[in-house]
Amino acid sequence: MPKEIAKNLLEIEAVALRPNDPFTWTSGLKSPIYCDNRLTMSYPEIREKIAESFAAIISERFPDTEVIAGTSTAGIPHAAWTAQKLNLPMAYIRDKAKGHGKENKIEGKILPGQKVIVIEDLISTGGSSLKAAQSVIEIGGDVQAVLAIFTYQFEEAAKSFEEAGITLETLSNYSALIEKAAELGKIQAGDVAALQTWSKNPKMYS
Repeated sequence: MPKEIAKNLLEIEAVALRPNDPFTWTSGLKSPIYCDNRLTMSYPEIREKIAESFAAIISERFPDTEVIAGTSTAGIPHAAWTAQKLNLPMAYIRDKAKGHGKENKIEGKILPGQKVIVIEDLISTGGSSLKAAQSVIEIGGDVQAVLAIFTYQFEEAAKSFEEAGITLETLSNYSALIEKAAELGKIQAGDVAALQTWSKNPKMYS
């Protein structure tokens, strides 16, 4: 599954690799990869595969789940499609509370004690995903896991999830992506080693 999802992301150009001309992220970090999983929304077969994969993980590993919660904004559609497949309630988590009305941070209903799966599109350092999970915990929800489409496999993220005591599951990952990109001829063989090193040393291009 990791390499198949990676292949899909490469095919629709949701992921772009430029090892010799790195992208600059909003944070200022220079990166050989840019990932925009929002593009998956425009491809019914791929978004269906993602929802089916999330639903399968939840059914097999977290069968007591009671609510699916998407992160704002990119996790919302995938949470909705997954919740529909499982016939479960769905909510979504804002990155900050609304500045008007009820000033909600979570839209939809999560009751104290309910078992919740948080759906995210992408894991980089893990900070925003863990913040979303914490918002669920603050209102009494029981976070079973964070599920995401893709992770850059940064050690910082793995450590952060471990310290928070929250399980992280992803459909695909950076290692699988590099393997598949090499198989498909989307990167040169000589670039593979440098690309593999980057996830362990994200500042290597800076």
